[in-house]
Amino acid sequence: MDKRVAFVTGASRGIGRAIALSLANAGYDVVAAARTIEENEEAVAELRAVNPSAMAVNLDVTSPDSIKAAFEKAVKEKSRIDILVNNAGVTRDGLAMRMKPADWDLVLRSNLDGAFLCTQQVLAGMMRKRWGRIVNITSIVGQAGSAGQANYAASKAGLIGLTKSLAQEMASRAITVNAVAPGYIDTDMTRVLSEEVRGKIMAGVPLGRMGTAEDIASAVKFLVSDEASYITGHVLAVNGGMYM
Repeated sequence: MDKRVAFVTGASRGIGRAIALSLANAGYDVVAAARTIEENEEAVAELRAVNPSAMAVNLDVTSPDSIKAAFEKAVKEKSRIDILVNNAGVTRDGLAMRMKPADWDLVLRSNLDGAFLCTQQVLAGMMRKRWGRIVNITSIVGQAGSAGQANYAASKAGLIGLTKSLAQEMASRAITVNAVAPGYIDTDMTRVLSEEVRGKIMAGVPLGRMGTAEDIASAVKFLVSDEASYITGHVLAVNGGMYM
């Protein structure tokens, strides 16, 4: 059997990069997608050290044309996409009463609309094959809310609703749709926090540490595997017990 093809968005750094590497190490043929090809090529060099057939595609999840072109390029080279991991996302934090409409729009367009449009690109192929795995990277913020992140929380909560609806639509074709909800993960996004803020966060994490990108990648690797074939519509919290 040919290697299954996994398309990972936001794969140039952080959680997306860890997911792409984890899947490559597990024997999947990985398509790494990110907004700038320069970042992509740096990440894909690391991927190709594991799997020489890994490829990079330029992808801006806020652009329907870019999404269409990226998936067409991937399918032309790989012939199909078996697995989609919707990881790409942005933040534009601010209190709701002062939030600029542009900041609301960008976050929703990137995190929610982008995931939906990427998913649309793979459904027909997965339905024909009667097999597929879709994993959406949501957030603890989409489950519990977060002051100053109304746009981000709304986008990530929307992803959970999207996940559950798609799971119901696609189940008859053996396509599973699940979500992974990270807690506070040690990435570029959280390293800018002050020691005081990090201390307060850690006080609320029963396991007593920040998560790693690899913790999230391991959850994704399980959900896309054959071992997870009877799991769909599920939100897997990887948060150290911070939200239960």
